[in-house]
Amino acid sequence: MINILYFSVAVIAIGFIVLVVYLSKTLKSLTRTLNHVSESLVGIEKQIDGVTKETEILLHRTNELASDLQQKAEGLNNVVDAVKEVGDTVRKFNGSLQSVSTSVNRQLEDNKDKMANVIQWGQVLFELKDKWAERKQKKYSVQREEI
Repeated sequence: MINILYFSVAVIAIGFIVLVVYLSKTLKSLTRTLNHVSESLVGIEKQIDGVTKETEILLHRTNELASDLQQKAEGLNNVVDAVKEVGDTVRKFNGSLQSVSTSVNRQLEDNKDKMANVIQWGQVLFELKDKWAERKQKKYSVQREEI
């Protein structure tokens, strides 16, 4: 029975040694895996730091761009208001021209007969002037011939 006890202790010792060896291999493998994970996390942390810095820079530039766009939009609003005022002025000027044109047309219609008379009298005056000049020319020619 003592042999069985020694044999049992030997089997237990061998089993314990096998367990320790496999446990040691598993722990070494786990250590390598954790080291690899740790290295990966360090790399990821560096990448995240880089991305964070780039994001901060991008956010700063975006804020500057938004501010610049806001200023330009306000300036554009001033230009649009000025163009609108010019349009209103042109529209008013156009209305004034139309009313003046209508007034002139009305006066022309009202004074059409008077203008026709003035034109006729003007033609009569031109004819008289031409005849007077012709008589004067004849008179001058006759005087030259007499000399």
